[in-house]
Amino acid sequence: MKFMILTYGSQADYDGMAGKGSEAAAWSAEDFAAMGAFMESFNRELDASGELVETRGLDAPVHTRRVALERGLPVVTDGPYAETQEVLAGYWIIEAESFDRATEIAARLAKVPGPAAVQERAYADVRPIVESQAELEG
Repeated sequence: MKFMILTYGSQADYDGMAGKGSEAAAWSAEDFAAMGAFMESFNRELDASGELVETRGLDAPVHTRRVALERGLPVVTDGPYAETQEVLAGYWIIEAESFDRATEIAARLAKVPGPAAVQERAYADVRPIVESQAELEG
């Protein structure tokens, strides 16, 4: 069964990784390198186990466009949104034997290195991927 693991961040988080923003959320070069090494290792292990289908990190919210309908017409709003508003930061599509296994994989992300203030509010969602409309009806 396929699952999606989703991680979140705010514009302030992206600013912190770039060395800008508040001191509490600022990433040192060592923090950033450690996070990169962790993610590379995490992805290699999932690939080697055959569980990784795809993974991507997403650009900062400042580079986002939101499309919504107003009176039946599309309206485009450029980011950034509120500095503290969390948005999707990255995802993994995995093939796992069970929801429990997918959750176990996602739980490993709790060990991502970074500033304490960032680690305290970090989380990941695990969601099954439906392959057909029939799965939604069941």
